[in-house]
This record gives sequence, structure tokens and C-alpha cells, in this order.
Amino acid sequence: MFLSFLRRLSSAACALLRRGGARTGAWIRARPRLAPWVYPTKTDAENDAAYREFNAGYFGQFGEQERMLADRPRMAFYHAAVGRHVHPGDRVVDLGTGTGILAAFAARRGAAQVYALDHSDILEHARRLARHNALPRVEFVAQHSRDFAAAERVDVILHEQMGDFLFDEGMVANVLDLRDRVLKRDGRIIPSRFEFFCEPVRIRDARRVPFIWELKVHGYDYSCLEKHRPQEPHYYRFNSSDLAVVECFLGAAEPALAFDLMTLEADELPRELRLSRTVIHPGRLDGCAIFFRALVDDDLALSSSPLDPGRAPHWGFRILRCEESHYAAGDTVDVLLRAPDWSEPDTWRWECTRRPAAPA
Repeated sequence: MFLSFLRRLSSAACALLRRGGARTGAWIRARPRLAPWVYPTKTDAENDAAYREFNAGYFGQFGEQERMLADRPRMAFYHAAVGRHVHPGDRVVDLGTGTGILAAFAARRGAAQVYALDHSDILEHARRLARHNALPRVEFVAQHSRDFAAAERVDVILHEQMGDFLFDEGMVANVLDLRDRVLKRDGRIIPSRFEFFCEPVRIRDARRVPFIWELKVHGYDYSCLEKHRPQEPHYYRFNSSDLAVVECFLGAAEPALAFDLMTLEADELPRELRLSRTVIHPGRLDGCAIFFRALVDDDLALSSSPLDPGRAPHWGFRILRCEESHYAAGDTVDVLLRAPDWSEPDTWRWECTRRPAAPA
């Protein structure tokens, strides 16, 4: 009985410490002058090292590889893209090869040399699969792409570096680094063209989860919690790949940002996006959906849109949550998205404001 009492006491003490620590942390983070002293901002090198470590573990698991390989729109897109744009005799870099499937597509198209780069443990399985499938002319390189050097420049950079937020897997930095160091002047990046979307949306009533301070549950009012808003960035967004979540875009979807990795320079990405949508589906606004399209040709594209029945399902679309607001037909939704660091969504901030339609 004494041991049981000690366990209960220690459990209660630990819970008290956790609550106290969370409250203290939230109080500190809410004070811009104090927060950097207690929670110093990591350097780019520290962030890069942390992401490399996460990446190596996450993509080294069979589970994540299964989800990508079972994504039929994804695999069909890459199979078609390689079939169109990798030619016999080409030298190819497959950036982040995983199980080696894109390297296999390139080798079977007749590529003279394929460098399959990956710094996770999955590379051993990629080598095993290549032997099992008698795959020719593929050199598996256990190395991060920033450390890779080829004997001569290559014809093609093949990659799938897109995250749910498009930018959050280091795509721009990694591909541009390889482009500038390794790719021939007349070489090709597959895919190179991207459209980034940030669309005001309404969530289906059955799937909608309001902020806690917006709730009244059978007359029980939660509005007093508004002054205790969480400080953690991830609280203000959620992800899904379920087509039943989003009911509609409030306006007509169009890219908030479009770019081509063949010509983009890293410092050309804007640090904020401003966009406006005229409301054609009036009603409640619940947030903004983040998704992307990758294009190889005008007739060959890959989408992660929440309203595209042919979307690639292993990517989630992300919802940047907003407090409930209502719009009439003809109103304008003005969206401001600030992104000090595109590769780190925790730094993103956003707001939606309403401009009423002009009187008839």
C-alpha cells in the first residue's frame, strides 16, 4: 500500500510540474522580448541538422514508403514523367531515392548512369531490391545531396521533395543546390514547375472542429478560454487527406504562387503573399487550405487539392485555421500569409479579412 501511495504521489507531482511548465512556457513565448532569451532561435545549420536526423528516421520506415508506393496518382505521374523526359544515354540523379523506384524507372528507360541518393537506412533495402530486380546502371549513394559530387554533370535531376506544405522537406534548397553544382546547362528537373495554393475554405459541418473558445456545448459556454489561447503553432492548423473534410472553396481557386525550379533563385521567394478571392460560395469561412500542383507538362500534373478526386492521397492538405466568420456572395476575402521561412511552417502567420460587396 505504501508503494501504491508513493506512485500516486509522484504521478500527481509530475502532473503538477508539467502543468506549471506548460503555463510558464506559454507566458514566456507570449512576450517577444523575453522569449528569445529562454527559447533561442536555432541557426540554419542547427535546423538543417535536426531535419536531416528526422528525415533519415522517418523515411527509413517501411510504413512511410508503403504509403508513397501505394499512392497510384503519384506513381502514375512519375512513371509518365520519366517516360517522357528521361532518354536513353542520360545521366540521372535521383534525389532522395527511398526504395529506388524512380531510379528504376530511369534505368529502365535506358539511362546510362543513375545516382540514387539517400541518407536514410532505407538505402540498404533499395540495394537489395535492385539486385532482386536485376536493375542495371544504378549507383546507390549513402549521402546527403549537399555532399554529393558527380564526375561529370548530369542530364536530369529526378526528385520527390514535396511536403504537405510543399516547401517543408527542403525542396527548394536541395534541388537548387544540385541544379547549380551538378546539372548541365541544358539539363532537366523532374518535376520543376509548381503551383502553391492558399484557398479560403468551408469545412463540412460534420467534420468541423471550432476553437474551444468558440464553443457552447448544451448551453455550457467556453468563451472565457479565449484569453488563454495556446502558443504552440501546430494548434492553429490541421492536416487531412480525406476528400470529405472540405465542403467548398469560398472563391475560385488559383495559384497564390507559381515558380519553376529551373530558373528560381532561393531569395526570389516572397516573404509574404497577399491574395483576394471574390466569394461565389457564401457562408462560413473556417480557414485556408494549403495544397499544391506539380507540373511536368501542361497535360501532366499531380495535385494535393482537398477537392480533387484524383488527388495524390499520401500527401495531406493543410488547413490554416481561422475563427468563424461569415461572407455573403460578392464579398471579398483578403488573405495575408507571412512566411519568414518557407521550409518551416511553424514560422508562418496568416489572417483573413472581409471586404463587403459594393452596394448594388
